Amino acid sequence: MNYSGIIICFIVAIILTPFVKKLAILCGAVDEPNNRKVHQKIMPRLGGLAIYTSFLLGFLIFLPITFDFWPVAIGATIIMLVGALDDLFQLSAKVKFGGQLLAAIVPVFGGYTIEFITVPFGDRIDFGLAAIPITIIWVVAITNAINLIDGLDGLAAGVSSIALLTISVLAISMGNYPIALISFMLLGSALGFLVYNFHPAKIFMGDTGSLFLGYMISIIAVMGLFKNVALFSLMVPIVILAIPILDTLFAIIRRIVHKKPLASPDKFHLHHCIIRMGYSHSQTVIMIYALSMLFSLAAVILTRSAMWGTTIILVTVLIMVELIVEVTGIVSERYRPILNWIATSKDKTK
Repeated sequence: MNYSGIIICFIVAIILTPFVKKLAILCGAVDEPNNRKVHQKIMPRLGGLAIYTSFLLGFLIFLPITFDFWPVAIGATIIMLVGALDDLFQLSAKVKFGGQLLAAIVPVFGGYTIEFITVPFGDRIDFGLAAIPITIIWVVAITNAINLIDGLDGLAAGVSSIALLTISVLAISMGNYPIALISFMLLGSALGFLVYNFHPAKIFMGDTGSLFLGYMISIIAVMGLFKNVALFSLMVPIVILAIPILDTLFAIIRRIVHKKPLASPDKFHLHHCIIRMGYSHSQTVIMIYALSMLFSLAAVILTRSAMWGTTIILVTVLIMVELIVEVTGIVSERYRPILNWIATSKDKTK
């Protein structure tokens, strides 16, 4: 396994990001503060262009010629352009969604689909023709999940890096070296950008970066983790991406409950809720990093466990999710069934 790809992509991203920052300011691709956003000054975005360019360079240099990755590269370019246009001109939700669909369709028709999953206490389930819409839904969902958590300095880049490192380790353990190579190169690009993006950030990745990272992570999962024939193959990528998936899921639930459009923004994402608990910007980001690492560790153990061990891990993960929801108030400050039960039990023992 050649690890020089991650080093080169990391260095290139570090070199390119200051130039992208100047380009963003020159083009007017800046993020202005408002009552929903955490930052207090105008910030250049479009930083994802450095992530994309450094990764593309690594792809051209290191990816084996025999490995047919071009449909994914084309889709990645489409999603990057959609993000860049949004950073520059603020595209409508419908136009962005259309671009995401197009980007998802390209690799699907290039042969990359979720063809089957394995399930607990049963055999594998083959999707047949349903593999096409299922894969498109997965790609669009994860793309938007990473996009939605991009609300604090270094958050999306850091969470994505943790997910990519986990996928790389699993890919190596499965002997899937092309997937490991792709993941490592993307990891290097994200970490190189994170040097400038961690709090206090000098540049934001914008939709250019968050859509690109989300898209690539979703596709890499399709190419690698969903092909795993071990038990609970469906759960492995979901557990790795638990934080962005949960944040997106509860954002949808909130908007449905309050009868608001699904695309309408709010200040009740996980990072907003943790900040309201009294934690600083950096503390909040590090806490979410730690949670992402815990879920990633659970995913790795998941692939190595027997049936009952896997079941115990999944139950533990579900309890963790419930506690995160209740402690942070991401659904509602009044939703605290387990915490209320614990408090009641303590009162009874006194």
